[in-house]
This record gives sequence, C-alpha cells and structure tokens, in this order.
Amino acid sequence: MAGSDGAEADETDDGDDPVERAAAAWVARLSSSDATEADRREFEAWRRADPAHAAAYAEMDALWRRLGQLPDPRPREGLPKGSPKRPPKTLASLAALALFGGGLAYEVGLLDRLRADLWSDVGTIAHATLPDGSGVALNTDTAIALQFTERERGIALLRGEASFDVVPDPNRPFVVRGGGLSVRAVGTRFFLRADGALRPVGVAEGRVDVSGPSGRAVVSAGEEIRIGGGALQVTAADVERDLAWRDGRLIFAGQPLAAVLAELNRYRRGRIVLLDPRLGERRVTGAFDARNTDEALDVIAATMGARIRRLSPLLVLVGSPL
Repeated sequence: MAGSDGAEADETDDGDDPVERAAAAWVARLSSSDATEADRREFEAWRRADPAHAAAYAEMDALWRRLGQLPDPRPREGLPKGSPKRPPKTLASLAALALFGGGLAYEVGLLDRLRADLWSDVGTIAHATLPDGSGVALNTDTAIALQFTERERGIALLRGEASFDVVPDPNRPFVVRGGGLSVRAVGTRFFLRADGALRPVGVAEGRVDVSGPSGRAVVSAGEEIRIGGGALQVTAADVERDLAWRDGRLIFAGQPLAAVLAELNRYRRGRIVLLDPRLGERRVTGAFDARNTDEALDVIAATMGARIRRLSPLLVLVGSPL
C-alpha cells in the first residue's frame, strides 16, 4: 500500500473516492490468509495518518462483515461443532474476480479486435457502411471480420452483437456467422448476437435462414430465434424494441431486474453484482440511455428502493441488505 497517501483528499475524475478505495483494499489485504505483520504495521500507519482513513476503513469493514463476506476475527474455539472451518469468500476474492474477469475480457476483446475489420469499444455503438452498400451497426464491445468473395458476402461476428440492413443481391447472398449460428439473407434487416444470448437472432424486415447445431429455421419479420429444448424455436417478438440500442436506448418491458442489470453490465467495464435475489425477481419497465449506465442505476435505486453502492468504477453492488 506504499504511496496510497498523498492524493486522497479529493475524488478522482470518474467519481471514485480514493480514501474509500484504499480502505477497501486494506480490508481485502488484512482479511487475506497471507497478511503479514508488516502489512498490519503499514495499515496502522495509514489509519493513523488521517481520521478519514479510520472512518472509511471502519465503514468498509462493517459493510463486508454484515454481507457475510469476511470471517469473524474473534477466536473460533467456541464455535459449535459442524461450523465451517474456512471463511466465506472474502472481499479480496471478489475484488480479484472483478479485476481478473475484466482484465480477461479486455484481453480476449483485444485479440478479437486485432482480427476484426470493424469493432466497437465497451459502452459505444458504431455505425458503418459495408463495401456492398449494406449498413451495419455494432453494439457495445463488438467485432466483425469481412469475408466478401465473388460468390458470398460473408461476415464473421467475432464477439458482441450487430444488426444489418442488407442490400438485395440474389446472386451473392449475405451470410453472417457467429455464436455457432449461420444467418443467410438476401435483402433484410436483422440482428445476431454471439455472446450466448437465449435470443440470438431477430428479424425486423424481410426473412432469414438460420442454421446451427440445433437445426435450421426460417425467421420472418417480427420474429426471433430462441435457444431451448435442443432446437431453434421461432417466436413472435418486438424486434424494433430489441434494436433500440442502435439509437442508444435500452428498452425493457416487464423484465426481471436481474436480467436488466445483466444487460446494463454489457455497456460498462467491471461488474454489477446483485446481492438480493428477491430484488432481482422484481419487474422493470422503462427506457435507459445505453451510454450512461450510472444514471440507469440511479433511476433503478430511486424507483425500486434498491441500495446502490459503488465500491469502485469496476465494482457496483445492488441490493445491499444494510
């Protein structure tokens, strides 16, 4: 923690409180099984350096103990038989998971971008015109590679989600492959997701032929593919609503909060962690700005009475029982 003092008086430009961030780091370090006496001496020096340090540490420590994330530091001799010998997951493991997961996603995304002809960053939406005049919109964290030949206008969706406005050409079909699916179109408007979504394909105009390991299906305007039961299921859907992200809007109609938070998480770095499963079952209806997920979280907190706690730009807790 050397060098953690100094520039802690003000919040950083992204709104993260350096004192609170340092306090969380100290809670993580001191709860770790490999914490040393040197760590404890350094912590005491940091804590005594400023009353704000001690207050922030006490608050962070209490937060995580009430959430059941840290072991009780008192001797364990008096615990009843059958009590677990190992403490629950600590803040260190949760923080490490968030950072490692974010770092791994970034590295994998970087590799996809190196292979791509077009890509979008996390939280951004990009629009482009393809060599044949067709239009493409790239949702957050998306990468595509062009594989145009004389016989086929091929697209590899390497990651993320993209929608296409296809210029008709009966002699040169338009084929997008990604997420284990192949979508063939002549002239149509549709989307494809390659991130394991349960609704990976939807058609707004025209018709597409979808094939994959689970079979083959023809999808028309106002329909989508649902994955389930070992087959490609075609169902009616509000595809225009699903494509609202093209204009920077995320529209939800009676969807569980857990699903809404998972969708918001696609548009930001780090993790949104839902702590209350019951809260996650509550339904959400509304429209949010895809470019401002923090505002969306504030609206959810105000309308649903959910507690939002931002431990850092990379870790947000929703539904704290405190």
